[in-house]
Amino acid sequence: MRKLMVCMALSILMLMTGCTQKKPHYVIGVSQCSADIWREKQNAELRMGAYLQGDVELRFAAAYDSDERQIEQIDSLVASGVDLLIVAPNQIATISPAIDRAFDQGIPVIVFERKTNSQKFTAFMSADNYEMGSVMGQYIISRLKGHGSVLEIKGLAGSSPAIERHNGFITALKNAPDVKVVASLQGDWTEPRAYSTVKQWLTAHRDTPVDLVFGMNDRTAIGARKAFLEAGRRLPLFCGIDGLPGEEGGIRQVRDSILDASYIYPTHGDKVLQLAVDILEGKPYAKESHLQAALVTRENASSLLMQSEEILRQTDYLDRLHNRADNYLHQLDSQRTITMLAIIVIALLIVSFVLFYIYHVNKISMQKERVASTLWNMKPEEGPISSTSTAPADDAAAVPDSDEQADTVSTSQFFTHFKEVVETRLDDSELSVEDLAADMNLSRVQLYRKVKSITGSTPVELLRTARLNRAYQMLMTTDHSVSEIAYQVGFTAPSYFTKCFKEAYGMLPGDVRK
Repeated sequence: MRKLMVCMALSILMLMTGCTQKKPHYVIGVSQCSADIWREKQNAELRMGAYLQGDVELRFAAAYDSDERQIEQIDSLVASGVDLLIVAPNQIATISPAIDRAFDQGIPVIVFERKTNSQKFTAFMSADNYEMGSVMGQYIISRLKGHGSVLEIKGLAGSSPAIERHNGFITALKNAPDVKVVASLQGDWTEPRAYSTVKQWLTAHRDTPVDLVFGMNDRTAIGARKAFLEAGRRLPLFCGIDGLPGEEGGIRQVRDSILDASYIYPTHGDKVLQLAVDILEGKPYAKESHLQAALVTRENASSLLMQSEEILRQTDYLDRLHNRADNYLHQLDSQRTITMLAIIVIALLIVSFVLFYIYHVNKISMQKERVASTLWNMKPEEGPISSTSTAPADDAAAVPDSDEQADTVSTSQFFTHFKEVVETRLDDSELSVEDLAADMNLSRVQLYRKVKSITGSTPVELLRTARLNRAYQMLMTTDHSVSEIAYQVGFTAPSYFTKCFKEAYGMLPGDVRK
């Protein structure tokens, strides 16, 4: 029995272990400085990279251009127990202390897309923002044929892309003295800020001609265009940076002549995720990596858009497949849990049945031993006992006197005689208490009182018990039928015998032989 219980416990433990969901091998925190379509695309690529790895959990946080919020989010990600941190700093200096704290706790840090003035990072990956500004400056010179006025709308003050793109742009324009920058307006990467800033400038400079507007990203260029349309001014050319696919992306806007040009600023979240895994697995990696970018003009916008949208379509398809696979896995986990619980319930029922069966077998075995040894369900020491007073303290007084001994012997002899009379006439179905009293030379009342005082049972109860025990013995030792045995032990009806037998032993007479 003990071995059975141990085996079942081990089986249940194995089932529970098998049904436990697999925990991610790596947990990677992603701190984005903002939330926009460029970062949505990058996050989607990060998730796709995690799908391919199979055992990576990503925890995203977006600061919405708030230094304080990003610092809190970085500290929270570190406290949650991430294995690696990917950070796009909102500004160069303000986020550095939070990055330093994470790095000092032994957490690898990948700085992506934007730079920090801290040297406490594991790897840096980004496109060359200075080159972007320079290439856009050269394109603008070419587009204006070396002569014209340009309105510049910068990105968030203090962010490395805004600083580097402006520096590259201004350096390129030095080669074209006749291309003048009429103003460099401060933006924050968002369309509303660009719209309001340009609107104010146009109000204050109604007579200043503008041939081209250069926004540090496509959204600022679109915001500036809306301000020009509202002001009723002649529309200049508009150029931006990001070159994203999709309905509101820069590639489509260039194709539809809303923007004159853009510059693809690669997201490559999959490459960032692969770099993170390489670092965690101790594989070789480059401390600084530069991503390739490309200029988008009307000449190549259609083909680039077609390629990009096909990639997006395939990515969306893979994402839906992954979600469907996740649902299947969740259903499988639920089914495993239900199956495990069902097996545990069945196992408990089996254990209960086995325990009950063993108890029942032991009970029957003890019952058979007891019935086989006596007809009266009484151990020898449970026979007639005389009533005595409490023994005195000294040893001599503890010895019973001769009258008490005589009374005990008399009672024992009486009960022995009573059993002999009963056993002699056990098969007599007409036997009554009056008959037993007559055989013992007592009245019916005297017999009842004597037997009741000695045994606690009535003569009728003792007679029925003796008959049932004799029947039990015969069922075990003879081949007689139940009906034959019932008549031989003094019952007039087998049905009544069966009823009494069931009440006494909890089983039918026929079950004794099974």
